[in-house]
Amino acid sequence: MHIREEAIERHTLAVIVDNEPGILARIAGMFTARGYNIESLTVTDISEDDLVSRITIVTSANRHVMEQIIAQLERLVPVHKVADLTVLGEHVERELALVKVAGKGEHRIEALRLADVYRARVVDATIGSFVFEVTGGSEKIDKFVELMREVGLVEVARTGIVAISRGKEAA
Repeated sequence: MHIREEAIERHTLAVIVDNEPGILARIAGMFTARGYNIESLTVTDISEDDLVSRITIVTSANRHVMEQIIAQLERLVPVHKVADLTVLGEHVERELALVKVAGKGEHRIEALRLADVYRARVVDATIGSFVFEVTGGSEKIDKFVELMREVGLVEVARTGIVAISRGKEAA
């Protein structure tokens, strides 16, 4: 008997929830209790009256596990809606990173040249360092950080992924 394993795929979920204390802990706890990993997590208030928030979660799972994750999220009382943007179709994902690089001479010049290629903005500069702001897909940011390691990377702070579906309909 041959059992075929399902492929593990990366999924981006948009979860609309009541903006109340403890909801993020409950959602993170649900992932932890079942051994699911959260690769990226962002939260923002999306209503004028501060009553509703949108949580964007990136996780990897096979189809069966993903169905379980969505079903378990939908069972939580403060959750209004769960949308798997990956399954729904085309969507836009972006991330922001602040990247601190220290260096002198040629390393400094190379850091500025690479920042220009990656459309990173200098948001802070001293005699011995820069802080760059770079936005884009996770792969772009990963590559920028990797290149900055060669010229004096000091520190990186990343926001996590934000995503929204394409087209006129809400996810």
